[in-house]
Amino acid sequence: MHRLVRLSLCWFVGTLAVVAAAVPVKVDPVSAPHGMVVAGHPQAAQAGFDTLKAGGNAIDAAIAVSLALGVTEPYGSGLGGKLMLLYYEATTRRTYVIEAMDAAGSLDVADYQKRPDEDHSYGYGAVCVPGLAAGLWTAHGKWGKLKWADDVAPSIKLAREGFEILPKTRDFFAEQEKKLRRGDAEIARLYLPGGQLPAIGSRLANADLASTLEMLAKNGRDGFYRGPVAEAILAASAKGGGVLTADDLAHYEARVVEPIGIDFRGYHLASSPPPTNGAPLFLTIMKALEDDTFAGGPLRSAANMDRIGRVWRVVQPLVQRTAGDAPAARFNFEKLVAPDSIAAIRAQAAADTVVVPKAAWFDDSGSSDSAMAATTHFLVADAAGNIVCATQSQSLHFGAGVVPPGTGVVLNDSMSNFSFNEPRSPNYLAPGQRPRSTISPTIVFRAGRPVFAIGIPGAARIPTAMLQALLDRLALNRPLAEAIGDTRVHFDRNWRRNDEESIEGELSYPATDATELRRLGWKVELAEPPGTGRLFGGINAIELNPGGGYTGYADPRRTNAAIGY
Repeated sequence: MHRLVRLSLCWFVGTLAVVAAAVPVKVDPVSAPHGMVVAGHPQAAQAGFDTLKAGGNAIDAAIAVSLALGVTEPYGSGLGGKLMLLYYEATTRRTYVIEAMDAAGSLDVADYQKRPDEDHSYGYGAVCVPGLAAGLWTAHGKWGKLKWADDVAPSIKLAREGFEILPKTRDFFAEQEKKLRRGDAEIARLYLPGGQLPAIGSRLANADLASTLEMLAKNGRDGFYRGPVAEAILAASAKGGGVLTADDLAHYEARVVEPIGIDFRGYHLASSPPPTNGAPLFLTIMKALEDDTFAGGPLRSAANMDRIGRVWRVVQPLVQRTAGDAPAARFNFEKLVAPDSIAAIRAQAAADTVVVPKAAWFDDSGSSDSAMAATTHFLVADAAGNIVCATQSQSLHFGAGVVPPGTGVVLNDSMSNFSFNEPRSPNYLAPGQRPRSTISPTIVFRAGRPVFAIGIPGAARIPTAMLQALLDRLALNRPLAEAIGDTRVHFDRNWRRNDEESIEGELSYPATDATELRRLGWKVELAEPPGTGRLFGGINAIELNPGGGYTGYADPRRTNAAIGY
């Protein structure tokens, strides 16, 4: 079988020096004794920092950060999208998950299936019920310390006064200029001021979003899912061919569930459960690689990438056939990481075979490789030891490319993440179903105590990035700054195109290793310079220092920032 590995790597400009200098992206750790916030935009990080300083806990600060990110990264997340939040409660030493993934509306599946494929990703027909507001409201009700309105206040001020357009912010706007100009008058008015891309250093306000946030602050979740905001969403949806109803919005509920996890070399990893499929993928691969020596060298050597890639190609179809918004999905994961299953995976990988009978089916939904996939990851740790590790998303950049008039809210296009062609898939479209996503916030423990929390945006590249960073840190004992900053590699298989696989990577991948991978049968594509952040998102993390306090890591591949006190 032809193995095609698309390596999206970053080129390191200049002469390769030794050890640390070989890491192509420099990550500057930030340490502080009491609290830490790491988020996708400096002003969003500041909102969380200010909330901590005002007496809020990690949940209060997380609400402030989440809503501020919806202002500062409108292409990546916001009230119109989804949220997956892990919360470690220090007093009980328990980890909870707020699962607030978007959900399909009350649609007729047969009628929807007749729509053109484009309707799955653009326009009101692509919009699912947004989950983020309900997720934040649920988290606050269980663990918040400050008043709800106090947590929402920073985002209102930011939306009304405007956020700063950073160079990478403008890059994301520019990449989606066609979508912004495509036809939705509201999104063009808000994000192409004066008909032009916003200038670097300028401030971009959104008075309509500020008003929506004020309704949310005043009325809680009902300020979004009922009343004037909901009515505006429903009116625009009906006019634009959407499928949402008033009941869909009013009755949406976030779920409070348990994380999934594995034990790995003395650590325990807790991560996001189904309907996400990212954590089931990289956790299973890690379990299969637990006893590996990694050829006694760098993780990303040709020999190690070949080994990891062969395990990946065995595990990926198994996860895709079992992960989804289904009652059996969690049990399926537990079976997948059980000793007999792991032994079978190792044997298949060693034999370089994938047991997929001709009559078998494969579902690659919910794993977009598109560079347009839009997500953000943030973390908060407070003085009491509570930790929030959260990822939120609109699916593709600027979601469905629509904003209901008067709301200022960019709506998701999460319908694009469903399976439309395989009824046997646990991710097959159904009313109220929550589509898959690769988002994978993760907290790592040792002896029951958190060691670090980590996550990343980046669509299908999320699980491969998490896999490399976690193996680097936990198997090879590399510092997190190096694990985050090193060359990023992605295994990609398009099962609909001649069973070809590919590796993408940042251009800093060594030429000798790329040559060896090609000799081993992989196709290697070095896709972008290091630090670009278009294909390979920025990993953010918070590490607990052995002597107390925290260290934050903000990956400069995106506009990430870390701030502590």
